[in-house]
Amino acid sequence: MKKSHALACLAVGLAPAAAVGQSNEDGAFLGTIVLTMPTVPGLEEDEISVTSEGLALSNPADLSEMFVAEPTISVGSSIPMSQKVYVNGIEENNLAITIDGARQNNRVFHHNTTTLIDPALLKSARIDPGVAPADAGPGALGGALAYETKDAADLLLPGQNFGGRYKFEYDSNGDIFSNGITLYGREGGFEYLGFFKVAQGGLREDGNGINIVGSGTDLLSGLGKIAYETESGDRVELSYERVIDDESRPYRANIGAIVGGRPVPPTRPYELDRTNIILSYSTTSPTAMWDPTFRLAYSGTELFNDESKLSTAQTIRGETTSLNGEISNRFQLGWGELNAGLDFYSDKGDMDYMDLAGGGLDEFSEEKLSSIGVFAQVRMDAGPRSRLSFGARADFQNFEGTDGSEQSESGVSGNISGEFDVTDRFTVSAGYSHVWGGLELAENYILNSGWTYPTEGITPTTADNIYLAANYAIGAWIVDGKVFATDIDDARAASYSVGPAESVDVASRGFELGIGTAWEGGFFRAGFARIDTDINGRPADSYTGNYLTMPMGDFLKFQVAHRLDNGLLLGGDVEVAFDFKDTYDSTTGGRGPVIDGYTVANAFMEYSPSQVKNLTLRAEVNNIFDENYASRATYGQEFVGEVEPLFEPGRSIRLSAEIVF
Repeated sequence: MKKSHALACLAVGLAPAAAVGQSNEDGAFLGTIVLTMPTVPGLEEDEISVTSEGLALSNPADLSEMFVAEPTISVGSSIPMSQKVYVNGIEENNLAITIDGARQNNRVFHHNTTTLIDPALLKSARIDPGVAPADAGPGALGGALAYETKDAADLLLPGQNFGGRYKFEYDSNGDIFSNGITLYGREGGFEYLGFFKVAQGGLREDGNGINIVGSGTDLLSGLGKIAYETESGDRVELSYERVIDDESRPYRANIGAIVGGRPVPPTRPYELDRTNIILSYSTTSPTAMWDPTFRLAYSGTELFNDESKLSTAQTIRGETTSLNGEISNRFQLGWGELNAGLDFYSDKGDMDYMDLAGGGLDEFSEEKLSSIGVFAQVRMDAGPRSRLSFGARADFQNFEGTDGSEQSESGVSGNISGEFDVTDRFTVSAGYSHVWGGLELAENYILNSGWTYPTEGITPTTADNIYLAANYAIGAWIVDGKVFATDIDDARAASYSVGPAESVDVASRGFELGIGTAWEGGFFRAGFARIDTDINGRPADSYTGNYLTMPMGDFLKFQVAHRLDNGLLLGGDVEVAFDFKDTYDSTTGGRGPVIDGYTVANAFMEYSPSQVKNLTLRAEVNNIFDENYASRATYGQEFVGEVEPLFEPGRSIRLSAEIVF
């Protein structure tokens, strides 16, 4: 493999992680992180398509493992159904989140995840941290996060019209068994794919050998796609994706326990069901003036807690739904590319609470939010050594509160970013965005039918993002760095008891440094990040920061992999989170306790026997040193003596086998 290819593989992390400081897929720099299926030095394309689908370098079982190589990305909680992603310290609900382009509106309950997704479904994930383009969608206060699921074309081998693959996986910590099967093919102009996975297991143990409360596994996930493409290139696709997690979880699913709080059972049933349905039109034979995207999508997340047999004697159901779409076209012009169009959504969040004891209270509350946005984004070469991207969007919203009151708002967002090659080895880049986020739905589980909305209305949320970055190539090594800042003003922080219009200001500041190299057969990458987060001008805490931010600090991550001449692939990663002292004590208003640091190491080996070409075997040892720790982004660690945080699993051995047919 050529060295230039090796460095390109390094840039995308040999994946799934990418180094910050690379151009995005549209050719204009936005500080984008792209997570893709692996491209390992020494493998040919047909071998990748046979052996590596679903076996990305980190073989992610959940979101925390998917982002393992990115120091600016943190994932809180050890239970997938309560995990939340933080990008540059900003919680994912402040990003424009999409799955195959479909808007996700998942603010159901602050104790559970916002976007439950099975990494086995994915072929890539794209993150625009902070500065996002106008066509990434509305509400990109802290950037954008776009997941892309697999297509039949990603899996079919050259000359193949039908294929499939079966993957079995076992994790020793919790005795978790996972089985997934995928079938796909094409016939004439038709293309289809079907994926189904089931994972089940018992309680997992932390590094001290203690059971992690509510950590059992009961997951179902599926994906179905059918598409038709005409000879002229017109393509229509319908997809249906669904993930269900149905298991007893900690009563507050992202917390081990509250010490001395309201008496509640240690666990309760959580049934979380997320659905995505998308109908889209595109063309595989675009012209300079015709490269459209037409999309109509439905996304919804429902959470149900049946506590009828518990001491709490209640049932709660919350649901968020979004009917959304996009009509846009990419124009290839003499000076660059213009993507322009409109997008829209109609979101709804509701809560149905029934008290089965005493008076038998039955309360139903609902908020609605609809919006139409128009956008344009330009990507162009500004000269032989520079690239430029800039765009704007305008959004027009209508909001309806739980009391039937209405409010209309509108605003404009803009962004600009670019990069310049100072020399063939030294590139600098920068970007800025002002985002009008407007109004947001409140969390379902705090909706109150008795709320009185202010006559002047809820204050719209806005944000400003900026970054400055550079990378320098020294021989086969790449050194890069970035400083970044995000300010979110008037973020909605509604409260069931206080009211619907509470708001806070959030700020994130930080920098990232990285170094890496690639060689024939392998790569090495190290990254360090410091992230400081504030709420209303003082250090952030995880209680006030629900849906917003979290105490972060300093992180150091390493990742390495090498393929031996016999085809055996070896690799591993290390994450170091340093002690964090800048916490906030809400009682005294001063500094809170130190959050302890931790060091976690993982290693794997992967092999495809030459005697059975279509078989891939993999063995992993995760948390090698049996570290007992809670991920830095996990709720409540600064509330010592009040909160028992959810600890991560201790040492485990994971074995998997995948066969392609």
